[in-house]
Amino acid sequence: MRALRCPTCRVLVLQTAEDFPFCSNRCRVIDLGKWASGGYVISTKINDPEMLESLADEQSQDDGDSSSHKQ
Repeated sequence: MRALRCPTCRVLVLQTAEDFPFCSNRCRVIDLGKWASGGYVISTKINDPEMLESLADEQSQDDGDSSSHKQ
């Protein structure tokens, strides 16, 4: 039988448990609250070409501003 630790409180939970992989509904709700409040994030590469272009434009503008201050 497989078992994991509850991601919230680290108690050992069997795969047959009703709230698996959590030990209880309380821990499940706590975990959901962390996702909803931004406590957890999934970071990924930016694949949107328009967003990449705008970030590149902003960076080149910032580089231009900082180079004028170096003189």
